[in-house]
Amino acid sequence: MATTRKKNASPTPAESGTAKDVQRPPAESLYAEELERLRTQDDAPKPPGWSMSLHAVRRFILGDEALGVQRKFVGNPSLVDRAMVTLATNRGLMLVGEPGTAKSLLSELLAAAISGTSTLTIQGGASVTEDQIKYSWNYALLVSEGPTPRALVPAPLYTGMKEGKVVRFEEITRCPIEVQDSLLSMLSDRVLAVPELRDEEAMVFAKDGFNVIATANTRDRGVNEMSAALKRRFNFETVFPIGDFNTELSLVRNETARLLKRSGVPVTPSEDLLEVLVTTFRELRAGETSDGQAMERLSAVLSTAEAVSVAHAVGVRGYYLRGDGGSAADLVETLAGTAAKDSPEDLKRLRSYLEQRVARRTGPQWRALYEARHLLPG
Repeated sequence: MATTRKKNASPTPAESGTAKDVQRPPAESLYAEELERLRTQDDAPKPPGWSMSLHAVRRFILGDEALGVQRKFVGNPSLVDRAMVTLATNRGLMLVGEPGTAKSLLSELLAAAISGTSTLTIQGGASVTEDQIKYSWNYALLVSEGPTPRALVPAPLYTGMKEGKVVRFEEITRCPIEVQDSLLSMLSDRVLAVPELRDEEAMVFAKDGFNVIATANTRDRGVNEMSAALKRRFNFETVFPIGDFNTELSLVRNETARLLKRSGVPVTPSEDLLEVLVTTFRELRAGETSDGQAMERLSAVLSTAEAVSVAHAVGVRGYYLRGDGGSAADLVETLAGTAAKDSPEDLKRLRSYLEQRVARRTGPQWRALYEARHLLPG
């Protein structure tokens, strides 16, 4: 099945060695130099089937200034440690949390470091079938030769087991329950049956290094609730939103600069405009102002990743429409599309926030944000 990659917030990486016309290179291409450097200097013991040790994987994800390795995941280091230990066992790893908390980014980085590839990915959805995650058939060869290994078309799980690689299963709870439960034998017995074939080709036994990283956001976990049997095959880890303002601001600044550069935009939104953006997102997300006053929160997802997306759009609007780095008016117009995703009431809440909360703020960007409130539709 074709893979779909989510936008996740991460610091500015070195992009050498990647195709410049590729919008979203995989982590193993984006950070190829860092991975090679870490493998070359890695003398710690490695779990069977892993391309590097737990120490090197940790450095790759959390950064190491001495080795020139940048931090890519802003989160609790102990979460990364627990995730690695889980993947070194025969239990799958389930990452859950609010949308936009970088679950997919973490799974991608883990797969790239452990297996050297992060592209064995299944994107969950209502239309996913078993053959899209296990294997299917080339029907022309099937008709002419019958069920033979040559006619078999491997899917991510088949390849992952055959080659000893980590498989990523994004948004697993969006898949039908019968598709989810088809993972049971692969996670417990580490075997995939191919009943159409014969002899040794009829069973694929997982090689060392195979495991599954699944993700599910907490807003959608009830779409197709996982069976108790499947839950027992996973260790669950929760990825929480970024708690610190300065950390979130730094991440939004760096990722926005990287995305704007790839969009051909040589300028970025001003620092004070980004501060206004991050403050607005945090307050609307929490239902509380920075000075502790209660307010109506939006039902829309206002994650760090969404803040990066808005800042990126502000920069693109500013540069390609006027030749600048974006303004508070651009921010208001972009926020309108973000706020109106889930409920029309969110647009009213956003208007109320601009008229009641922003009106009391000092500073030129806050003032400009208030003056641009009329740009909200409706």
